[in-house]
Amino acid sequence: MVGTPRSKLKQFERELLAEGWHEVRQDVEVKLVAAPGGEETYILCRSTARKEKEQAMRSRFSQRMEKALTALEKRVAEGQLRDRSKIERRLGAIQARHPQVADLYALEVIEHEGRLELKWQLRRQRSGWQQAREGAYLLRTNLSAADPEQLWKSYIQLTEAEAAFRALKSALAIRPTFHQLEHRTKAHVLVAFLDYALWVTLKHLLRAKGSSLSPMQALAAAATLHSADIVLPTTDGRQIRLRRVTTPTPQLQTLFTQLGMTLPSRLSFDQECSADLAIA
Repeated sequence: MVGTPRSKLKQFERELLAEGWHEVRQDVEVKLVAAPGGEETYILCRSTARKEKEQAMRSRFSQRMEKALTALEKRVAEGQLRDRSKIERRLGAIQARHPQVADLYALEVIEHEGRLELKWQLRRQRSGWQQAREGAYLLRTNLSAADPEQLWKSYIQLTEAEAAFRALKSALAIRPTFHQLEHRTKAHVLVAFLDYALWVTLKHLLRAKGSSLSPMQALAAAATLHSADIVLPTTDGRQIRLRRVTTPTPQLQTLFTQLGMTLPSRLSFDQECSADLAIA
């Protein structure tokens, strides 16, 4: 089961706008659609969170492009640019900088009363289609199951397996492995697997407590916490070593609060050391 290019969504415009969606999660809906040729199964999906993200991105890109077009239009109107080829090159550069929304605008250089003018406007039809497809994606599979929810869950399991391999190879650094003996390699893989088990446990714990942090972000925040030894000399030549924990950052303190964890003010193995501290 794989995803398909966004351009293929155009073939399923009618199904995208029609009813008959099945809710598989609070923010995800799916539906089966007829596949060209009938040899594969297509699942049309749309996500509220993905839609909001893509809308924000489109709005940001559109604002940047409209700002650039307005500035160019002003320069042309003031007579600062009088060469049609230069104006068209500037338009091409603006489109190249904003490929995500370039096709949403109709651009034209016209001559009016002996002067060049730049005209541009939003293509309403294309803009409407882009808004309709935002948050939508298409899955293709050779499985013959008739339940779109089950097919979507199978795809999610596949993405989670891929994410597991990425976590093992990157965040948990299972690779590269420099061991030459088989038992050492197996031990390395075992430790990495245990690391991943803790990684998944932390991910589900963060999700259950309503935290928006990923395991990597949570561990990065926890890495700012340190322990320090306070060494106090005494009048009889001995030293007292006290181990303390640094004050957590506001972000880390929020994380501890969400997880219901409290830091000890001092660690339990404070000890009085002998005068021979370097050996003790």
